[in-house]
Amino acid sequence: MSHKKVKITAAAVLASSVLLSGCGLFGGDEKADLETDIQQDVTFVEDGENDNGTDSEVTGDDDNKAVSESTQRELYLIDSNGYVVSQSLELPKTNEVAKQALEYLVAGGPVEGMLPNGFRAVLPPGTEVDVNLKEDGTIVADFSNEFTTYDPADEKRILQSITWTLTQFDNVEKVQIMVNGHTQNVMPLKQTPIGEGVSRANGINYHTAETLDLMNTRPVTLYFMGESNDGEPYYVPVSTRLNLEGKDKYTAIVEALIAGPSHNSNLMIDISNEVALLDEPIIKDGNLVLNFNEAILGIEGRIVSKTIVDTLVLSLTEQEGVESIAITVDGEGDLMATDGTNVSEPVSRPENVNTGRF
Repeated sequence: MSHKKVKITAAAVLASSVLLSGCGLFGGDEKADLETDIQQDVTFVEDGENDNGTDSEVTGDDDNKAVSESTQRELYLIDSNGYVVSQSLELPKTNEVAKQALEYLVAGGPVEGMLPNGFRAVLPPGTEVDVNLKEDGTIVADFSNEFTTYDPADEKRILQSITWTLTQFDNVEKVQIMVNGHTQNVMPLKQTPIGEGVSRANGINYHTAETLDLMNTRPVTLYFMGESNDGEPYYVPVSTRLNLEGKDKYTAIVEALIAGPSHNSNLMIDISNEVALLDEPIIKDGNLVLNFNEAILGIEGRIVSKTIVDTLVLSLTEQEGVESIAITVDGEGDLMATDGTNVSEPVSRPENVNTGRF
């Protein structure tokens, strides 16, 4: 998907002389020794480009002394309303990034002193995990027995948290869950089916109407705003199905954002219901151009609220092939967001969401 940020690659040789695949953290079907084999040669490919236009690289070896000792990772935690929400937190640099991300989802673990107000970790205390990334993009998360002691009411939240945390890495497409080396076809307590593996296509914080026409709807993930116990806003992904009859998918997404979240959701959005698209959105080279009426403008000049831009960018870049958006009003550009960004030029999804700066 267009919004993933980090590619995990490994080049290491197992004691059995099996060469690990370069496309994965641990590669192949063989489970590597995490402390010896993998640490010898792991490359982290971060978003962002060098001056020559190629992806920048940060290597995990000791020769690169300039590398920071910490890095931001997206951890999907549970907020006070029960939503699974990304929080970008500073974690120590490690060669075992996927395993570390899951370890920071464990209640009572290293994440406890970092939790934003109102948020909680998702995995039961004492849970341990190993991970193995296969060549087809499936990552296997093998949990200890403590995993099965979760609150049954949290089962789908836990599954979504694990899946969305691991699929932040560019070459992770799907998650398979094991417990003590045994593949699970269903989640342990409420029997949620997981035998085919789980991906972002399964959704997050899923909301559906009581009556649903599967023939004329398609799944999408929209971003609305929540608020922490201390009043800090953050963005919440909500998966739903939208009616596409008579309209393109981008128009349907924008109209759903304008309509806003359900009234009992405890979520909000900063878009007036008078805002409307004047034309069908146009996509070219990954940039989606949205032409609105003047209702999208603030009271001072040609300025658009940053939170409106944020929700549009986050929601639309969930769509395959959309890398950025640009906004015009009545076909004219030269629009600024309230943070000074020129939003008539392509605005890309940020590297990290809910950092307190976005």
